[in-house]
Amino acid sequence: MAAPESEPALCVVLHDVAPQTWDAYQPFVAFAERLGVPLTLLVVPDFHHAGDLRRHPQFVSAMNARLARGDEIALHGYFHADDLPLRGDPVDFFMRRVYTREAEFYRLDTTAAGERLRRGLELFAGLGWHASGFVAPAWLPGPGTRAALRGLPLRYTSTSQTLIDLRSKRTHKAPGLVWSARSRWRRAVSERVNLALLRRHRAAPLLRLGLHPVDMQHAAARQFWTDALTQLLTCRTALTKSTWLDQAA
Repeated sequence: MAAPESEPALCVVLHDVAPQTWDAYQPFVAFAERLGVPLTLLVVPDFHHAGDLRRHPQFVSAMNARLARGDEIALHGYFHADDLPLRGDPVDFFMRRVYTREAEFYRLDTTAAGERLRRGLELFAGLGWHASGFVAPAWLPGPGTRAALRGLPLRYTSTSQTLIDLRSKRTHKAPGLVWSARSRWRRAVSERVNLALLRRHRAAPLLRLGLHPVDMQHAAARQFWTDALTQLLTCRTALTKSTWLDQAA
């Protein structure tokens, strides 16, 4: 395949992949499969403390089937739930209650973040999975998480606008499209913003489509993602994150 610098690329990323959410994704997964698009699956080891993967053999089998088709699994938090008490300042309140309520790794110190990261990687390894990447819920890794990542055998991490190669320490610009689908006004704004982002970043070497389970509940969001993917495939190659980094290296 051509190098990322010469051929624009696209990563389709499914967030919050867990036994509780996988069924909702099935129509989109089937659509991507028909188009030959590999997926980067952000899998949560124990979604909201109620989805330990070792208790869900059917889900594990489904993930194994996706890996066999060329998809990639990345670690996405551990619980995907922000259980720490609020710190009491306005910034903390905004980031953890307005921007998102699931910033699990935003306030963890280095020790706590490292422990959860290692537990997640060990759980995946026990299932026979090798995770190349880690993506913090809501793309919010705090300073403790960023420090903990430096000591782990991971290839990459992501923010909302970048893909970071943890081996080379190189940060790649990788604009991301994402919907906020929790309310009607958020969905209306999301559609306009994402259409503008598609125009703004049409020359970006790498674009990421970041889907969430809640998107699958709303026709406008589902239609946007299928239309955007169809359109982008006319001028971009669909890759997993690891494959794109391999080419960039």
